[in-house]
Amino acid sequence: MIQENFIRLIEDSFRNNWEFPAYSNYGEELTVTYADVAKRVARLHILFEQCKLKPNDKVALIGRNNSNWAITYLAAVTYGAIIVPILQDFNANDIHHITNHSESTLLFTGDNIWENLEEEKLSTVKAVFSLTGFNCIALPNKEPKTENKEHEIQELLVQKYLQPDYINSLFHSKYPQGFYRDNVRYVDKPNNELVSINYTSGTTGFSKGVMTSGNAIAGNITFGLRTGLVAPQYKVISFLPLAHAYGCAFEFLTSTCAGCHIHFIGKIPSPKILLNAFAEIKPNVVFLVPLIVEKIYKKQIQPLLAKPSMRWVLSIPFLDQPILAQIRKKLMDAFGGEFSQIVVGGAPLNAEVEDFFEKIKFPYTVGYGMTECAPLISFSNHKDFIPKSSGKILDGMQVKLIDVEPTTGVGEICVKGENLMNGYYKNEEASARIMDKDGWLYTGDLGTVDAKGNIFIKGRNKSMILGANGQNIYPEEIEAKLNNMPYVMESLIIENNGKLTALVCPDYDAVDAEHLDQKQLEVVMEENKRLLNAIVASYEAISKIQLYPHEFEKTPKKSIKRYLYSSTT
Repeated sequence: MIQENFIRLIEDSFRNNWEFPAYSNYGEELTVTYADVAKRVARLHILFEQCKLKPNDKVALIGRNNSNWAITYLAAVTYGAIIVPILQDFNANDIHHITNHSESTLLFTGDNIWENLEEEKLSTVKAVFSLTGFNCIALPNKEPKTENKEHEIQELLVQKYLQPDYINSLFHSKYPQGFYRDNVRYVDKPNNELVSINYTSGTTGFSKGVMTSGNAIAGNITFGLRTGLVAPQYKVISFLPLAHAYGCAFEFLTSTCAGCHIHFIGKIPSPKILLNAFAEIKPNVVFLVPLIVEKIYKKQIQPLLAKPSMRWVLSIPFLDQPILAQIRKKLMDAFGGEFSQIVVGGAPLNAEVEDFFEKIKFPYTVGYGMTECAPLISFSNHKDFIPKSSGKILDGMQVKLIDVEPTTGVGEICVKGENLMNGYYKNEEASARIMDKDGWLYTGDLGTVDAKGNIFIKGRNKSMILGANGQNIYPEEIEAKLNNMPYVMESLIIENNGKLTALVCPDYDAVDAEHLDQKQLEVVMEENKRLLNAIVASYEAISKIQLYPHEFEKTPKKSIKRYLYSSTT
């Protein structure tokens, strides 16, 4: 059991960082201090009391990244409720299902999302609140409308008692002398108890509710604090979905417990928006997924490296060093120039990008995790990071391989320890499939582990393709090579009638800039196929490249939903 209590970590941060800035909504004139956050949490606790919310009742939360989302999360868990963060990428039917399946009593939602929900389908929710101003916008399970005037008056009164003005009056009555740091005293909830249920789309197309204890979250937070991943008054940009374990654990919870100033980006984080934010905010640490890193590399760095004069200079020893130093500075400046390291998670980093980062001594590291571990499994500081690895297994966690292939040493990665989930909510069968009686979690990822505990990912067990002669084919490795070729934005290797086909979404910006027509693009892709097949094993050779008209559909952590593209048409 982790020594530090999850709720106490939040409580201590509010008290220790009282006067410092806590949250800002990027692009808005809004910054709140830790004192402001604590006061707003106290108001929500009064609101919960008005709603007769009980300990371990569920509170569903869905909306874009912003300070009110964060405050709602903190208010729920410090009250003793169980938070149910819902990804805003889910459609209305999924939201209805998750809210009902989790038996959520309250729902806090962004206004744009509420417009698409159907009140009558929220069978367990007693009240719905807007994340814009915490006003009550619906009472889904009120009594059916009648001509009874007394009932109508009662309904209006309930609405009134849940509105901000009334809650504010109760707040001032409760704290007539003002709200101070000594007033920050939260529920006593042991770390082994459930604090959140995270529903993830994953890559299987079926959502499961991951039951996460305070211990698992505290394990992630204390690791981040102990290793200096974040520190007091660090500037952090939060743009990964807060309802996803990676963004929630490190851009939000660990950063909050450290006393950081978090800047929430509520818009879709395109490279252009992010680069502007990096330049303006100058974060002290950057958390990213590979897709974002690779897009910035492709747009900012690859055009420079492609110039004939640049290729010539870089091929000459000693002449290349000043040029590489300039490129390193350009890339450092692109991320704001004041960060300690870039932390990449969610998937392995493209090999070409990683090789270049090593060449220019760029301060990056790649971690490994999954929602079922809240999420961190392995991580190394960039100074200790082994290239091509996913970091070292965390202290408090263990790793082993099963079903190891003798010739390659590749096996399925299994882990156990402090960060593991309590299982899937109301799904013992799925829990038993992924966790054995000894507490080992079967990740479904294939890889190797060295003597020091560094994990090297080869691919997903479910995405592995069995070749005609029994060879194990890892499509992610082929895709990484193809994605670095001209006019390829992203690709997907699938099996079709015993042969490998590459679905390719072209980089249409580059295609348009070069004024290529369809026929010319097909010629380029044919050359890409020839070059690719020359550098992969014979059993990994692709039979054809099939152009795909738009980006592949992805999970919130930007992994392609492979199950949607299992065969070509």
